[in-house]
Amino acid sequence: MTSPFSLAGKVAIVTGANTGIGQAIAMSLAEAGADIAAVGRTAPTDTSEMVKAAGRDFISIPADLSSIEPVSRVISETVAALGRVDILVNNAGIIRRADAVEFSEEDWDAVVDTNLKSVFFLSQAFAKHCFAEKQAGKIVQIASLLSFQGGIRVPSYAAAKSGLAGITKALANEWAAKGVNVNAIAPGYIETNNTEALRADPQRSRDILVRIPAGRWGDARDIGGATVFLASPAADYVHGAILPVDGGWLAR
Repeated sequence: MTSPFSLAGKVAIVTGANTGIGQAIAMSLAEAGADIAAVGRTAPTDTSEMVKAAGRDFISIPADLSSIEPVSRVISETVAALGRVDILVNNAGIIRRADAVEFSEEDWDAVVDTNLKSVFFLSQAFAKHCFAEKQAGKIVQIASLLSFQGGIRVPSYAAAKSGLAGITKALANEWAAKGVNVNAIAPGYIETNNTEALRADPQRSRDILVRIPAGRWGDARDIGGATVFLASPAADYVHGAILPVDGGWLAR
């Protein structure tokens, strides 16, 4: 009997798959049976080796998602190399920090363009491909706790991630009946390079852990497992959901 979580025969695009959460997502999808197209500015050498060791095919597509220039070729290059595309995981993102009263237009545009604009247009290109091929598809957006909260000194990031929650629901409304599932994951505090400074600060780390009912920082593979679920047949009737994977942070 085939597992409802099997991705055998599927091809997944994962943006920002060179390290951290993106790398864990790519590995989790590969272990579930999917071939991987990794998209980003940095060569995902380690991810490539890990995916191939798991017995799956892997390609790297160099692309700077600060603009929508690479969007159409990301889809076409994936199909040309791997034969199809079934899953899109929009994980790539950046953050800029400054007091709101001092926040620059340059930093605002950089974050919104990468974290929201490119995500929307890559989702659009993926959906167009699915509709043209008359095939089902799964889109998983990587949102944030700041899709629900405001944060401090990250106004453009909070705006982009709140917007990402909105377009997840909007796209689900339009595409659910056409066979494309659109959902999102909101990671909590995860042990990655991006949170190293927080974890190295004893007071800040302690304050965070006190708030997390699970009593620990998340592992990047926690996000990978949730992605496999949303990308798999097990989630065929899940549309427009924003799944917190946060150790209970938002429930506190």
